[in-house]
Amino acid sequence: MLKWGWLSALIIVADQLSKWMAVERLADGTVYPVTSFLNMVLRYNEGAAFSLGASMGGAQRWFFSVLTVVVCVVLIRWLYKLSDKAGWMAISLSLIIGGAIGNLVDRLMEGKVTDFIDFHFPVAMISADYHFATFNIADVAISIGAILLILIMLFDGETE
Repeated sequence: MLKWGWLSALIIVADQLSKWMAVERLADGTVYPVTSFLNMVLRYNEGAAFSLGASMGGAQRWFFSVLTVVVCVVLIRWLYKLSDKAGWMAISLSLIIGGAIGNLVDRLMEGKVTDFIDFHFPVAMISADYHFATFNIADVAISIGAILLILIMLFDGETE
């Protein structure tokens, strides 16, 4: 069901455009408050989620790039085999593919992924704010797609 390719393309374009705007408008590491729980802050991640593998001495760039390509090929094949009735499954796979390719573009072009969205909330026990990992539009798409995929597999069972 490749008719959902437009969704992946939309995610890639939105992700790359938002990263370009962040690089152009935000100073590296400077916090720009947006609301009481949201900041914009330009950061770079050389690893995977939560900087996993960031200390691999440069090898992580190619390791995660190859891994992303392999995962995307598997997901695209899965997407291709879906029936027309599996619309939600197609949406979830398309979101994951678009997000993965969005971050892959960064990794291949720059050797690191651009992040800029910083959610935080107060934690009374430590009298400080807890900051979730800084992320980007691609990460949002991957997360929503993965959550949707898990829900479909748990409650619908329709994976084809």
